[in-house]
Formats: sequence, C-alpha cells, structure tokens
Amino acid sequence: MGIQERKQRERERRRQQIMVAAKKVFTEKGFNKTTMEDIAKEAELSPGTLYLYFKNKDELYASLSLRILQYLLIRLEHVTSDIGLDPKNRILTLKEVLFDVYMFDPLILLNMFHIQSGETLKNLSPELLSEIQNLSNQALQTVADLFRHGVRENVFIADSPDDFADIVWAMFSGIVLLEGQKQVLKNTRNFVKDSLDTGFKILLKGIQK
Repeated sequence: MGIQERKQRERERRRQQIMVAAKKVFTEKGFNKTTMEDIAKEAELSPGTLYLYFKNKDELYASLSLRILQYLLIRLEHVTSDIGLDPKNRILTLKEVLFDVYMFDPLILLNMFHIQSGETLKNLSPELLSEIQNLSNQALQTVADLFRHGVRENVFIADSPDDFADIVWAMFSGIVLLEGQKQVLKNTRNFVKDSLDTGFKILLKGIQK
C-alpha cells in the first residue's frame, strides 16, 4: 500500500469516527443544542480537527443523510432487478422498502427530510450538496422506473411516472415529518407503517387501469 493510499484510508477512517460521534450527540441533545465542541469531545478529537473534514455543523449533520440515501438506492435496485414481480407487486414492495428505510434509522431519515425542506442546504459545500442531490435524483428516477414498468405493461394509466414518483416521495417525507412532530408531542404511537399502507392503497387504486 502506497503512502497516498494510506493517507486516504486514514482520512476516511477519521471522517467515519467523526460521523459516528456526531450521530450519537445529535441523538442525545438534538441539532440545536449540539455544538462542534460536543462532537469533538465525543470523538476524542480537537474541534479544529473536525473543521478539517466538515466546514460547519450543518454540513456534518447533512453528511449523515448520505448513508441512508445509499441504503435506499441499494434496496430500490433490488426491487427493479426482481423480474418475478408484476407491476402492482413492485409498487407494494416499494412500500415495504420505504418502511424498512425508515426503520433502518428513523432519526437520520427525519433529519434528512428536515434538511431538504429547510435552509440547511444553503450552508453546504457544493460537493456535498451535489452528492445529496445526485443520490436523491437517482432514487426518484428508480421509483419512476417502477411506475414506467407498469405503464408499459398496460397495468397503470399512462400519466407521468415522474409525477407518480414525486407523489410517493412527498407522501413518504410528509408521513415521516408528521411522525417526528407526534414524537415531540409525546404521542408515542408510531403510525408510519399504517399511513404508508393507506397511502399506497389509495395510490394504486387511482393509477390502475
């Protein structure tokens, strides 16, 4: 292994160390009460070291979204590659994928939707913003492809599959954000699965021929 490769591996190891510490502190204290100094202490690093990897707290917070977007893409690709699924069951499997992604890390998913709907994106580096946008766009296009398959098979109405994908994403993000609000209000009933079941039932009824 060359010197440059060792340096790159060490840099990635340190970056992951910081992100693990950040997730723990954000979970315990929330975004607003967390400081870069808190995260540095948890990671057992100096605050200055954190700024070598992330330009501010917003960027560190947003970087946690990459992992869940990557997981979402992997799960979606499994659905599109399953040739044994008919169009309707592909969409029902999509519903299960979204719930699995929520269960994979509810807090980070909630944070991601907060980021995408707020001012945080303006505070990110162009590189990180581009990576988040690219992963999000890939996920949306993969969802749209599931609907395109149904249109080609003459199972779904020939409206825009891109619009169907946007509706699914808006429904999913809205349900997750509402669940987050309910948790703050101490209403501990998790209604994400039931709401997704109802939402997809209505959607399928509306788009099937």
